[in-house]
Amino acid sequence: MFESLRPHLVELRQRLIVIVLTMVVLFILSFIYYSPILEWITQPLNDALNSVGNIMENAQEGKVTTHQVGGAFFVAMKVAFFSSLLLSMPVILWQIWKFVAPGLYEHEKKLVIPFVVGGSVMFALGILFAYYIVTPFGFEFLIAFGSENFIPYINIEDYLGFFMKILFGFGIAFELPIFIMFLAIMGLVTDKSLIDFFKYAVLIIFIFAAILTPPDVLTQMLMAIPLILLYAISIVIAKIINPHKEEE
Repeated sequence: MFESLRPHLVELRQRLIVIVLTMVVLFILSFIYYSPILEWITQPLNDALNSVGNIMENAQEGKVTTHQVGGAFFVAMKVAFFSSLLLSMPVILWQIWKFVAPGLYEHEKKLVIPFVVGGSVMFALGILFAYYIVTPFGFEFLIAFGSENFIPYINIEDYLGFFMKILFGFGIAFELPIFIMFLAIMGLVTDKSLIDFFKYAVLIIFIFAAILTPPDVLTQMLMAIPLILLYAISIVIAKIINPHKEEE
């Protein structure tokens, strides 16, 4: 049994090596230029602090701080890792495809371009949606809440983890149509099966949104509503690729 798995393990190792090497190169470049990347990452937070500060007097003193001796260095490391992971996504998708392609039919192998390009585009759309739509509303609401009693001193280490979780959550969530498309191509789902599963999908989506977003209804809705729309788009995709056929 192990001998039959050996070629697959060797192939998996090769794909992982390519991914790791790509991330290492991008990590080094991102570490060198981490300052403008960090400025981009903290921009939604600074905008929220300024916006709340214009309304509530105490919030004018809100600041982004670090509580560690080597905080600036570790922040640069986290920023570089975050950036390298984002930029490596097309390579990661390409290597995933190369790993699974030998087990596919010839007509399925021709879908490499839609998989890699479509997956990369949808991931980027999820990141941009989270950055420009979700985080401004979410951060402003969370900082404004209780700012009349507390001065918001934001720990940059906590913020980075929080920020990365939201962006990656949206990036992965926006891959839903691509994932459904390939399930439909392989004949595993039809438009009818997706419609029948819709009410359960909505429940799963709201649970997923509650886990990945802050504990406020606004941010959860900003994640759940696009996901429901993407699920509806997935039904249309499945209807085009693998429509349900009534049994005679």
